[in-house]
Amino acid sequence: MNQKNTVADVTETGNPSTNNAAKGSSRRKFLGQVGAALTGGVLLGKASLASAQSDASGTADGVQLPDSVIDPRVKKSFAIRVGTATKEALIPVPPHTTNGDEERYPDKSGTYTKGILQDGIDLVNFNAYQTFKRALNSGRDADFENIIIGGTRTLNDPQGGLAFALEGSDAVQFGNAPSPANQENVIVVAPAPAVASEAYGTELVEMYWASLLRDVAFTDYASNEIAGQAARELSGMPTYAGPRNSNGRVTPNLLFRGPYPGDTVGPYISQFYLIPTFLGAQEMNQQMLTYASGVDYMTDPTTFQQVQNGIDTGLRNQLDPQPRYAHDGRGLGAYTHLDVLYQAYFTAYMVLGTIGAPVNPGNPYVGSRTQNGFGTFGGPDFAAAITAVAGLAINNVWYQKWYIHLRHRPESGGAILRQILTGSGGTLDATLNDNVLNSRAVQSSF
Repeated sequence: MNQKNTVADVTETGNPSTNNAAKGSSRRKFLGQVGAALTGGVLLGKASLASAQSDASGTADGVQLPDSVIDPRVKKSFAIRVGTATKEALIPVPPHTTNGDEERYPDKSGTYTKGILQDGIDLVNFNAYQTFKRALNSGRDADFENIIIGGTRTLNDPQGGLAFALEGSDAVQFGNAPSPANQENVIVVAPAPAVASEAYGTELVEMYWASLLRDVAFTDYASNEIAGQAARELSGMPTYAGPRNSNGRVTPNLLFRGPYPGDTVGPYISQFYLIPTFLGAQEMNQQMLTYASGVDYMTDPTTFQQVQNGIDTGLRNQLDPQPRYAHDGRGLGAYTHLDVLYQAYFTAYMVLGTIGAPVNPGNPYVGSRTQNGFGTFGGPDFAAAITAVAGLAINNVWYQKWYIHLRHRPESGGAILRQILTGSGGTLDATLNDNVLNSRAVQSSF
């Protein structure tokens, strides 16, 4: 049997090859480290399994098993669980620092209030807001049911942020500090820029340029005049957080890219979005139905206010009838609007199998003469871990969203901007920095 050390092969019976594993190992080691950080709870449990094989005592970190528990394996399982929980409990709780906008603006015009009853553009009904905060502060289901909402649209699972993480660290253990215990040596959740800050103004400028370019193919950015204008304006903004070239300039091909390793290398769209693959025996050509170009929404006060109140506008996204590969901003927006929670990285995993990517050389089954991974460190384990981390992560993020930051959405920043530009800025306590008010991006948008 011809056995290759690839993701596709280890999903079944492939025996990883030490020689093949050595190729391209630095990239895979990086991916392995990222995977370890994301699935720390899963991997910690497996690592503890080996270390606890000889521990069959009836206690674990001072927690006594009932005398009726006599099975050795149950005792080992108990010791692993208690030991792991103890290690997690010893991870310090970092500070949870907000940007101060909720306290800064009495009318809450700098705070997330979407779906709560609204009195005006970017103005929540204060009595309704108090019912909202009462529920967040108490955590009681009855208080959540008494929140005064503005329409039929319900709030998107705020109680999800209260769920306890039973794998890995709990949500409260991530905040405005590094988390070395989770292999995160930079601040995990920094406060958002304050609404009136230069940094937030720069974010809005970037988003306005992105909206102006949403129907331009990424491959056309280098020759597109609007992309050139965007790059020039963002280059002159000291608080722009996106990548720059070696001369400190933002180029059209660097627009809207991320800060992570590899984000500035190669074309905009990753091969993981393009290479045909398989979901089991089902073919996937990776084309998708996107939205029709030139059709935008919430561009007038009436529909904006309806959406903020949770009232159905009666409008529906118009689809482009031609299936296409992801190639522009609108397409990526459609993808993230409708994607299954873990779709992007699960598809990437399937593509790795299709192209025969080797497993991480640190896989404990690499070099084994008699075994391959399957339920542990094999294909089913990979697939389950990739998807499981999404559920853990979203509840941790929801804790930050609902219970710490209440950061308003970009369209609310746009509402503040519109009020100021139309002479109605005095209706709101919140204001914006001059860098966005005087920007070329805004002049081109209104």
